[in-house]
Amino acid sequence: MKNKLRELRTAKEWSQSDLADKLGVSRQTINAIETEKYDPSLPLAFKVAQLFKLPIEDIFEP
Repeated sequence: MKNKLRELRTAKEWSQSDLADKLGVSRQTINAIETEKYDPSLPLAFKVAQLFKLPIEDIFEP
């Protein structure tokens, strides 16, 4: 699944660890999502959208 997570994270000047802490996941999970090796669960996708105050569709696309 394509996503804009890396761009959104770097725009806020957050490290992968910073974002992981805010979402309650590991840094490795953030890395895997950003490199499109892992698709987030629906609850995690909602948490990401809420954190960035964007609709899920603006962050993740099939």
